[in-house]
Amino acid sequence: MEETTILDLSNNKAQLMGTIFQDATIFESNGEKFYEFLLEVPRLSGVVDEIPVTMAKNIADSYSINPSKGLKIALCGEFRSRNLQDEGKSHLILFFFVKEVLNEEQINQADINKISLTGYLCKAPVYRDTPFGRQICDILLAVNRAHNKKSDYIPCIIWGRNAVYIKNMPVGTKINLSGRIQSRVYNKQDENGNITKRKAYEISVNNFKVESAPSIAHEEEA
Repeated sequence: MEETTILDLSNNKAQLMGTIFQDATIFESNGEKFYEFLLEVPRLSGVVDEIPVTMAKNIADSYSINPSKGLKIALCGEFRSRNLQDEGKSHLILFFFVKEVLNEEQINQADINKISLTGYLCKAPVYRDTPFGRQICDILLAVNRAHNKKSDYIPCIIWGRNAVYIKNMPVGTKINLSGRIQSRVYNKQDENGNITKRKAYEISVNNFKVESAPSIAHEEEA
């Protein structure tokens, strides 16, 4: 299959193709209107990721798009974060920010879900072994935006020998990685012992390269 070129967004380039799960809601920020909706993106395994999407209304209008339930769509953009203050606590909100909508011909050539990020470790990696003996490492990547001084903070999960390699990397290490955006459901217990289901979003990393010397490429174990 011919690879579709992702819009050049420097440090943060992502592409999703899927079906809108529910009719979009609309909100206004700094005088501009935006749509919000969930996009169902299937994996090869049959599992479906539900990715939150934000699209400026003027972009939707320029492509004559009404983001409604059941619409199949392919998008290029960035995976972003913002902080939400709730009852005195800060929560990291993650979402796909649309920059471009692919046409029908491009959709036939599109990858369903891929992302490339370049950023810096902003926390020490968290390594663990699963009960089944698999190695996992969680990292938080600070990714600078191309056209302003803001940064997005993107959680990533790395597997196998890559996890073992990256677990001792110091904060500030510059990394380039690629993979896919995924969602997962987990149980959250409050101070009263009540459990609620929450949804988390992260990058499942396929391969990465440490940009700081020495620059060594690694690929995920099969």
